[in-house]
Amino acid sequence: MTTEVWMSTKGRIPEATRITIQEAIEAENWKDTPSFGIEELENIQRRGTEAGLLGTYSFPGGVYATDGSTDKDVMGAGFYRLDENRGGCCQLGRGEEGNSSNRAELGAACLALKDAKGRKDRKPMIFLSDYACPLTSSQK
Repeated sequence: MTTEVWMSTKGRIPEATRITIQEAIEAENWKDTPSFGIEELENIQRRGTEAGLLGTYSFPGGVYATDGSTDKDVMGAGFYRLDENRGGCCQLGRGEEGNSSNRAELGAACLALKDAKGRKDRKPMIFLSDYACPLTSSQK
């Protein structure tokens, strides 16, 4: 696979930036940890997103984002905890069992809930998902 980065012939970037970009392109790790800058412009931009308008960036408890996926008979599930800048993921089932996005999405929700339940601080949590089932059918 070849990746190219194009820029104006008038543009100049510092050598350290070029090296950082090159290392990111050549990295073997396909999972990225979200980067949240602290510049005022970045804070303003975040506050204008859906999550920002809901107050998730200033929420005093845990904020979990989840997602599940299916690809080539493999189901995956994962979560990301915003306030601690960490997450978890796993593979679900076996290819011969068949796969469904329902199972993967519910698996992601279970991972986040299990992580939240294991916390000693027992703070409230926000659960962000693009999947309606756990949001409409779960109980306290």
